Amino acid sequence: MKLSEKALEIAISQIGQDEKPHGSNWGLPVKNYLQSVGINFPASWCMAFIYWCFSEASKQLKVTNAAIKTGGVLAAWNKAEKTKKSSTPSIGSVFIMDFGHGLGHTGIVKSFDDKFIYTIEGNTNDTGSREGIEVCNKKRLRTSIKGYINY
Repeated sequence: MKLSEKALEIAISQIGQDEKPHGSNWGLPVKNYLQSVGINFPASWCMAFIYWCFSEASKQLKVTNAAIKTGGVLAAWNKAEKTKKSSTPSIGSVFIMDFGHGLGHTGIVKSFDDKFIYTIEGNTNDTGSREGIEVCNKKRLRTSIKGYINY
């Protein structure tokens, strides 16, 4: 099994996990996601969630974790090797959204079609916020995505 496939499997297992209390960017398991990238305080956690999924996958598969260890979405994009970046999704790729002013959002691609990507995302909610409270299944327009990182 590929690292990205195992990371997706782990992400799916986290659906419904949420902040405690809601709106706090904290509580278990959010604290664990953040601590996986060295953040020991409440913070936006979508990128930390993705890193945690890849970290857990690498442990289970006994392979090196290729994901960039950061809590910053755009930092991950900027640090990713050019050969890992793509303008088209694949199952298990990490999507990157850029809202300007250093604000981003991310998740992992579960499936896709010509118009949408179907994802698992942390720090979101049913309305698709980049500052939500839980791990959710989401549907995003492909045109809203900056790019994809393939680990």
